[in-house]
Amino acid sequence: MPPVQSSHTPKPLRHVIRISQLAYMACAFLLFAVSFPIFGWPAAFSWLLILPIIAVYFVARVRTTVSPDGLEVRSMFSSRTLSWDEVKGFRFPKRSWARAELTDGTEVTLPAVSFVRLPEIAIASGGRITDPYAAAADAFDAEDAERAEQSASGSAPEPESESEPSNDQPESEQK
Repeated sequence: MPPVQSSHTPKPLRHVIRISQLAYMACAFLLFAVSFPIFGWPAAFSWLLILPIIAVYFVARVRTTVSPDGLEVRSMFSSRTLSWDEVKGFRFPKRSWARAELTDGTEVTLPAVSFVRLPEIAIASGGRITDPYAAAADAFDAEDAERAEQSASGSAPEPESESEPSNDQPESEQK
């Protein structure tokens, strides 16, 4: 549930997540690489000029925009707008872009979105998506505060239980 907007709460802005601008350098290297066959035999290899053009178009076009209203997903040849009511959750496969799981059971790939971008998505979504990094940091801060409070009051911290075997010795020596 997103937090209630008030007059003194800033409205979250739209956040565009796109492929890094350094990808244009890779497109330039691709142009350099295809220039050798083109200069060697222009009649046979001039079609290779299409590859860097397609790569530049891909880098410029593909993006995901996160706003308090929903998601705008632009792929190579299509675009789609999803409201937050349609989104059931996110899935982050290894070595791939994130996927939005929709309430109708389908999935939509979110270009250029990875797990590292989750804090940005959480801010731009207006609180609809929780930030796991912030939750972990809050838990760590609470644990530190509890330890500081215990040391200030003079009570010793609770010792860890001795019932669990340590991983330093093999099981046969632990018994």
